[in-house]
Amino acid sequence: MGDDMGAPGSDTRDAFPAVAVIDGEGVMIGWTRAAEELTGYPAADILGRPVTTLLLPAGPEQPATRAAPDQGPSGRPSGGEWPGTRETKAGLVEVRRRDGERIVVRAEVAPLATARAGESWLVSAVLAADDLSGGTGSLLEALISHFPVAMAIWDGELRCVWLNAAAEHLESVFPHYRVGRALTDPIPGTDTEAAQEAMRKVLADGTPMIDREARWASPDRREERTLSTSLFRLEGLDGQPLGVCSLALDISRSRARDRLALLREASVRIGSTLDIRKTAQELADLAVPVLADYVTVDLSDATLPDAEPLQRLAATEASIPVFRRAGVASVHDGIPESLWALGEAVFVPPGSPFTEVLATRRPHFEAVLDTSPGTWLARDPDRARIIHGTGMHTLIIVPLEARGDILGVAVFVRNANPAPFTRDDLVLAEELVARAALSLDNARQYTRERTTALALQRDLLPRALCGGAAVEVASRYLPSGVHEGVGGDWYDAIRLPGARIALVVGDVTGHGIHAAATMGRLRTAVRTLSYLELPPDELLAHLDRLVADDACGDLDVTGATCLYAIYDAATRRCTMAAAGHPPPAVVTPAGEVTFPPLPSGTPIGLGLGSFESHDLHLAAGTVLALYTDGLIETRQADLDAGMARLGTALAGAATLPTLESLCAAVIGAVVGDGPAEDDIALLMARTRA
Repeated sequence: MGDDMGAPGSDTRDAFPAVAVIDGEGVMIGWTRAAEELTGYPAADILGRPVTTLLLPAGPEQPATRAAPDQGPSGRPSGGEWPGTRETKAGLVEVRRRDGERIVVRAEVAPLATARAGESWLVSAVLAADDLSGGTGSLLEALISHFPVAMAIWDGELRCVWLNAAAEHLESVFPHYRVGRALTDPIPGTDTEAAQEAMRKVLADGTPMIDREARWASPDRREERTLSTSLFRLEGLDGQPLGVCSLALDISRSRARDRLALLREASVRIGSTLDIRKTAQELADLAVPVLADYVTVDLSDATLPDAEPLQRLAATEASIPVFRRAGVASVHDGIPESLWALGEAVFVPPGSPFTEVLATRRPHFEAVLDTSPGTWLARDPDRARIIHGTGMHTLIIVPLEARGDILGVAVFVRNANPAPFTRDDLVLAEELVARAALSLDNARQYTRERTTALALQRDLLPRALCGGAAVEVASRYLPSGVHEGVGGDWYDAIRLPGARIALVVGDVTGHGIHAAATMGRLRTAVRTLSYLELPPDELLAHLDRLVADDACGDLDVTGATCLYAIYDAATRRCTMAAAGHPPPAVVTPAGEVTFPPLPSGTPIGLGLGSFESHDLHLAAGTVLALYTDGLIETRQADLDAGMARLGTALAGAATLPTLESLCAAVIGAVVGDGPAEDDIALLMARTRA
């Protein structure tokens, strides 16, 4: 009984009947919104009044009401004075609306027993022109036998007092569909708490609950149904709720529901990563077979910056390379519909639907694919052969457009499903493609920024390190495989006068181009300050003030960390200081690994200048390992656990002959084969004899 149950003249063929409840004395005690729409009487004006208020008096001035066999001449159900015998009665009745208009309805009167009103009558009515029974038989019988919606009436205690056959058929998944059974009755394997709460809310405030979707399963879990349920309150004479009418539609196999589920799945599956090709494949996989039997996602050069430019490829006599295949899926094994494999250039003829979609930025829709002579397929014999050979008969092409750019096209085809595409299918395809296009554009922008940042970082990091006569040096840099963009990790080895060398590692917070550029500025600043031959603690203090006093913001690196060490080969003394950075690892010639108790200091950029130097004596052959926190810190382990893991790796590889092999072994042991959670910089120096 929805709000669309309208006045005479409205289309009620697909609506629910008006329902009222009448007590044993013929007084109206229950009224629904559909009854109000049918008669014009709101509940406040009809409850408590006799049913004769709605019935026309019989008389010679009234046109004769066509009566069913079980009617009296007045149009009231026969059988004596109201209510007569307690059995179901039906027939045509002439009813007077509140505005005086006469309407003919087919009414059904059935006995009803309620806890509040005792023996009463349930009246169902529809306009005779829209009679669901087709003018023959009983209206209630038609509802019970043929109405596809499960109807049930529940009293104030949530006990089922009436239901139709459609509801009885759902008893296997909803055992409370049984007259006399209350929702509160416990049944193993069935949880009705949510249904109880919904009904009590409708009983309490009278607000209908429309299309409440819920999944129900049989107690043995062998059968499962998805029901869309609407609840409406029946009000009593005293204004208190008399009961609830429930209408449940089985949407387990609903096409509309499948489409909504597909869109919900698209929001989760498409764009799960910032990988362009994976996102394109996700779109193709998602649309097959729910929407199409064969789907391709073809992207332009601008969307795939790492691919060979299509301009370098030679065009054929009939077609030119326009796209590269980035995603493809089919219901058939081996994808026999595809002329091109993933990654290959896709050729299209001029004047084809593909070029038209690119030019107009509008989708191409062919419910029945035109393969007759003289079409664009005549200029594309390879496609024509595939279309005929695989039985393609309906086609949709949608442009992949995001933020004003055309990224490519998505093509949807059916050849196993005999049904042609509809306009609803086109709308669904456009929605899927729109979501995918945004994800593809995000991936494209991320790829561009990451590529640029990696190139910038490679240019800013030292290409070749030289330890001179003081030390042998080696390094490794490993970009993060998790964060959106490279980070600001850096390292350097700076030769100083007098057989000395400065070793430095640092970490700028953040990721992306800004972090890489800031890292380059900070590395330049450290290199410049190192030529002043300042002790490590003083150099870090100067660097801290330089960043803190930077008025132009060129060195906006608040929170950056740094470790700066100076090794003097003549005295074998190594002096170091840290600015919020973890201590280095020291590997003795015997393979013993220690982490010196270096004061951590404050990060660069705070302007506090709180740094202390620490001196070490390094014997010939000692290895000093400087690193950033990405090497030792993970989501599963803290810094202490990471340092212990690093110490074990260094000890196990200490006998390797070269620093290069030692670097590789440490990275392999600590990081493994998986992607690094954060950027890693590792700088190793071995003191010479």
